[in-house]
Amino acid sequence: MRKYLNDEQAKEAIIEIGKRMFAKGFVAANDGNISVKVSDNTLWSTPTLVSKGYMTEDMLVKVDLDGNILEGSLKPSSELKMHLRVYKENPDVYAVTHAHPPVATAFAIAGIALDQAILPEAVVNLGVVPVTKYASPGTKEVPDSIAPFCKTHNGVLLQNHGALTWGRDPFEAYYRLESLEFYATVSMYTRNILGKQIILNDEQINTLISIRESLGIYTGGIPVGSNPNQ
Repeated sequence: MRKYLNDEQAKEAIIEIGKRMFAKGFVAANDGNISVKVSDNTLWSTPTLVSKGYMTEDMLVKVDLDGNILEGSLKPSSELKMHLRVYKENPDVYAVTHAHPPVATAFAIAGIALDQAILPEAVVNLGVVPVTKYASPGTKEVPDSIAPFCKTHNGVLLQNHGALTWGRDPFEAYYRLESLEFYATVSMYTRNILGKQIILNDEQINTLISIRESLGIYTGGIPVGSNPNQ
């Protein structure tokens, strides 16, 4: 059974991930949010209306799985509803990240899922990234739109909004966000600029899925492979 991070470890991870998200241009102004569970029913979250690149630990907010504030003087983001839904749907998730990485967000706006097997690393560590139905930010419709994917996938594109990823620890959740943006960028270059993609075939994909499972990752779905007869 995995152990939770303690309060200080969780807060340190949130601050570090916020800086990385900001430095990479995954968020602008006060965009994005991060949360980390520290017990079966409690988690630390980023506050609303604060740049993720300039947070301090005293700004963070501790809440329960119903969103009730337990510690902290600031309010959590209204988008915390997404995080809470992921935790409730999948108890194996210990951290969630949300941001607006530019290329991935462009795919979200275009309604294009990242579902083709073009990068072995993406197949193993991330898997298929579906696009959810559109929902206004901060409303109940947002968590409802992601609920079908929480147990089977590792992240989603929020239509006309951005990206949401989750994991077994804070940095797995964040690295999946990085992988998602890289996957989207390579897909854009190969599909839309070079105009050519060599898609992995089913045999190659099955090998990668076996590698994924050997790492203890059983979520992510099966990406679309090529037809070897084409």
